[in-house]
Amino acid sequence: MTSRLFALIPCAGTGSRAGSPIPKQYRTIGGRNLLYYTIAAFDACSEFAQTLVVLAPDDTHFDPRRFGALRYAVKRIGGATRHASVYNGLVALKEFGARDDDWVLVHDAARPGITPQLIRALISAVRDDPVGGILALPVADTLKEVREVAEAGQARPRIVATRSREGLWQAQTPQMFRIGMLRDALAQADAQGQALTDEASALEWAGHQPRIVQGSLRNFKVTYPEDFELAEAVLVTQAR
Repeated sequence: MTSRLFALIPCAGTGSRAGSPIPKQYRTIGGRNLLYYTIAAFDACSEFAQTLVVLAPDDTHFDPRRFGALRYAVKRIGGATRHASVYNGLVALKEFGARDDDWVLVHDAARPGITPQLIRALISAVRDDPVGGILALPVADTLKEVREVAEAGQARPRIVATRSREGLWQAQTPQMFRIGMLRDALAQADAQGQALTDEASALEWAGHQPRIVQGSLRNFKVTYPEDFELAEAVLVTQAR
C-alpha cells in the first residue's frame, strides 16, 4: 500500500518573544492572520490526506471564519512544549486514518513564507529516504560564542570565541518523517529527559541521520517584533 502524506502544524505556543499581546500566529498581515498563510501553502498541495492544526486547549483566538474554505482539521490537544504538541498530534492523526508508515510533514505555524514549491521539493527529495529529512539553509554568517562578563557590577555580553560555520546548517520546517518512527523517537527522548528543539533532533538522538534539503530565506520563523514587517513585505509582495 502506498504511503500517504499528512501535515501537522503545532500552534499552541504563546510567541512571547514576538512582543505581541496575542499569540504571533494570530497577528494580522496583509489582511489575514499569519496562520492563514501557513495553512494555505499545504492546502494548495492536493496530495495531502489531511492537515492537522494542534491548538492549546484554552486557545480563545482561533476563529475558523478567518480561514475560509481552506482544508484542515483542528484538535485542541496542545501540550506545554512543542515536543508535547507534536507528539499529541501524531497520536491524533490515527483518527484520520494515518498509519505508522505514512509520512508526516511537521511545520511551524510561525513560518508563513512556506510555499507549495518548497513543500514539494522536500517531498520529492525525501520520499524514498529510509529516515526522512528537513528543509535547512547553510549558515552564512560568522558565528560568535558569547558569555556574560561581570563589569562594574553588571553582566555584559562579550565575545569569547569565533566558531567555524563549516558544515553548519540552520534548520527550518517542514520536517518530514514516518509517523511511527517520529512518534517513537519523541516518546523515547521524553522518557530520557532529552530537551528537543525540533523533530530532527529526536531522530538524531535515536541514532538516525536525517537528510538535509535546501530551503529558502523566505521560509524564516517569525520570532521577534521586527520580523512582522519582513513577513508582511514577503507575503504582500507574493499576493500581488
